Amino acid sequence: MSEIKKVVLAYSGGLDTSIILKWLQDVYACEVVTFTADIGQGEEVEPARAKAQAMGIKEIYIDDLREEYARDFVFPMFRANAVYEGEYLLGTSIARPLIAKRLIEIANATGADAISHGATGKGNDQVRFELGAYALKPDVRVIAPWREWDLLSREKLMAYAEANGIAIDYAGQGKKSPYSMDANLLHISYEGGILEDPWAEPEETMWRWSVSPEAAPDQPTYLELRYEKGDIVAIDGERMSPAAVMEYLNKVGGENGIGRDDIVENRYVGMKSRGCYETPAGTIMLKAHRAMESLTLDREVGHLKDELMPKYAGLIYNGYWWSPERQAMQVLIDQTQDTVNGDVRVKLYKGNVVIVGRRSATHSLFDENIATFEDDGGAYNQKDAEGFIKLNALRLRMGARHGH
Repeated sequence: MSEIKKVVLAYSGGLDTSIILKWLQDVYACEVVTFTADIGQGEEVEPARAKAQAMGIKEIYIDDLREEYARDFVFPMFRANAVYEGEYLLGTSIARPLIAKRLIEIANATGADAISHGATGKGNDQVRFELGAYALKPDVRVIAPWREWDLLSREKLMAYAEANGIAIDYAGQGKKSPYSMDANLLHISYEGGILEDPWAEPEETMWRWSVSPEAAPDQPTYLELRYEKGDIVAIDGERMSPAAVMEYLNKVGGENGIGRDDIVENRYVGMKSRGCYETPAGTIMLKAHRAMESLTLDREVGHLKDELMPKYAGLIYNGYWWSPERQAMQVLIDQTQDTVNGDVRVKLYKGNVVIVGRRSATHSLFDENIATFEDDGGAYNQKDAEGFIKLNALRLRMGARHGH
């Protein structure tokens, strides 16, 4: 293997990635470029700059990617109504291809020959980061310290940090969350701690973004969502950017106890894992988008989308966002959204998202004259149904006659 001269590290500024930064400098004796992204995790990213500078880093990238994340990743995924294994709204999965893209862009800009990340060898994220990186830069080298080093216990990590003068926040250790958490505009996830027992109910104090349904207001909140080509573009008449839409729905959804989920999921690497998620905006977006499609999408197009959706969701979960098959499916999905225009009215109440209205001045396929239980003025001839039923019953009757 040729030696590594420069590596781009996905750097949060936290303890683990600070240890990785120092370890890369020691073990690979290479120059390190740090990349820190704001994708709506709700924590300051700027402190990472001072930490990187203190460790001698000269090329430091700190990017606000919230709009790109919402516009180019989350919104396209929600056009597909993507849900993994019937429950998971893919909040961690969909952030990874953006980070991979940016790692490669920075590697190209700085002349780096490798990238590095802090994902463990047991999880999905290593797969997502690296499949994305190889798809975008086939010859890139990937350094995954968790698969290489022997610092596999908390004690060894702490000892390494101490020996190398990496600050450990002892004051905060007592209050440190027992959970492994990941947050971005779409969700916050919790793993580890008592959640490793799938029978144990999470403590109420674990949840960060939402009140419990029991503690939510006794009065419902109504929202009117405006859709253009399958994307929410305005709330209650006020036009908003994709990231602003998500920030607003997270706030209002969380206040109404919406978006909590407790799941045992199948990881791509083979094991089952239990995770809890808060996805207030995503929960509202999924339900409202389906309501908009129900009015404006042709039946067979809608059914085809539903057949493709589990495959599409699996591709995103497993890290294949940059694959040719996901890109081909996206073209089909986006084309179906040309007619998905109009308004959806939702009622948020104690953990529930209730659709109470939908309308489209331009693309509604709902015809009151045909659907009515009242006199339809001859718009639909009920006698036509007889032949339709007889033709469709033909094979059933033949089968019954011949003892099938």
